[in-house]
Amino acid sequence: MSVVVDVEAVVVSVPAEGNAFTETDTEDMLIVLVTDENGLVGFGECGATPHVLKKMIEHPSEHFWSTGIKEHVVGRDPIEALAIYDSIYHASSYHGRRGSWINALSAVDIALYDLAGKQLDKPVWKLLGGARQPGARPYVTLYPGDTRGEPTHQILKKMEEIIELAHGMGFTAMKVPFIGFTELADHDIVEFMTECRRLVGDDITLGTDPGYRWSHWQEALWVLNRLDDLRVYFAEVPLRHDDIEGYRELAARSPVLVGAGEFSTGRWEAKEWLERANVPLLHCGISRAGGFTELSRISEMCELAGALLMPHSYATAISDFCNIHLQIASMQVPMVEFRTIEPVTSILRRDLIHPAMPEIKDGIVAPPEGPGLGIELNMDLVNQFRQ
Repeated sequence: MSVVVDVEAVVVSVPAEGNAFTETDTEDMLIVLVTDENGLVGFGECGATPHVLKKMIEHPSEHFWSTGIKEHVVGRDPIEALAIYDSIYHASSYHGRRGSWINALSAVDIALYDLAGKQLDKPVWKLLGGARQPGARPYVTLYPGDTRGEPTHQILKKMEEIIELAHGMGFTAMKVPFIGFTELADHDIVEFMTECRRLVGDDITLGTDPGYRWSHWQEALWVLNRLDDLRVYFAEVPLRHDDIEGYRELAARSPVLVGAGEFSTGRWEAKEWLERANVPLLHCGISRAGGFTELSRISEMCELAGALLMPHSYATAISDFCNIHLQIASMQVPMVEFRTIEPVTSILRRDLIHPAMPEIKDGIVAPPEGPGLGIELNMDLVNQFRQ
């Protein structure tokens, strides 16, 4: 094995297209490049405050409780990603044990696994212990873009077009987000979801993402009771993020699986959601909550708690492919989110890697056979739009 000689954090800032999930003129992403002494490069990403994360990764050591990331990575064998993660974590008390520091570690950890896989000529799922599932089942998030202020029939028309495309691509699971539908009353949401169930068909596994819509669990329960009649499988983050007690009350009563922890970081936050909120489903994201190292631990915690893990993915297709490797190597991941789909996509989701989409057959993605993540980074795009 060849040791790491460089860690580079690059903010890629591309012009925002009309469907990009941003309200600025640009869409930004942090890309971490980890290079070994033979010139092989592994890469990872995180979309949470990219400019802040870049500074965190470049931050030099100040003392033994405030050490820089690079000094823990350079000179190390990338196959030791788990040990590297822990050495950084336990030498960074001053940075804070949660939040942006874990976001930064996520991108570094992903890059290390990708590099190790390339060195060994093995896919990441084999580095995680091998296939515990025959493939990955992605669900597509049916995001119609910013629809605030639009009448319901126009939103449904967009949804119909995206659903038709998703059917043609082979997805057998789909999720309807409420983001942009904030002006709809709860009874209108039920009617909207009724129409979405009709559009996707009876054979599609259907989930929903209320996007932190409710401030009290009883409001959410009224809707989820009615969505159960539509055979909605799960509801991602129905309440405000830190409402541990509300999630506990809702999860105990809801006929629909209640998901939480979409933006949580690390296994210790996951532990709170599982033990205090007692939710049956976590949505911790691989590019936010600690990379492959921490998501593998969270998956095992879910197994012990009798819960499920469906990793959040709202960065680029890099995270989408990471999710595929994670599900294949996990027993607790029934589905993974996949966001890169036309027509609601962006330059980063469409052009940053190749291939941007895996082959989906009967709703399943076969285990990737290429080394590392099994995808290629578009360095021309990275260099053109690097900050």
